[in-house]
Formats: sequence, C-alpha cells, structure tokens
Amino acid sequence: MNSLAIEKKVNLKNQIQKKQKDMYKKAKDHGLTHPLVVSISQELDTLLNRYQEIHRFNQVS
Repeated sequence: MNSLAIEKKVNLKNQIQKKQKDMYKKAKDHGLTHPLVVSISQELDTLLNRYQEIHRFNQVS
C-alpha cells in the first residue's frame, strides 16, 4: 500500500469516526427514527462501504 492510499484510508477512518459521533449525538437528541439521524446513518453507510472497498482492494493487491 502506497503512502497516498494509507493517507486516504486514515482520512476516511477519521470521517467515519466523526460521522458516528454526530449520529450518536443526533440520535440522543432526536431519537433513532428522526429523518436527520436516518440521513446521517445513510452517509455513514456510504463511508463504511468506501472504507471496506479500500481495505478489500489492498488485501487483494
């Protein structure tokens, strides 16, 4: 894995952690089914899928 790929993976991991914290706070304030929480959860899913793709790609390479 080259340094650019490592940096991208670390950046993505940081984004995931930030989004998780945001989602937990919003869920606590508004409830799990609030549209804002659902939207953040979908954004988090997208980030997690991207992270998993990078991880999977780097294991194959």
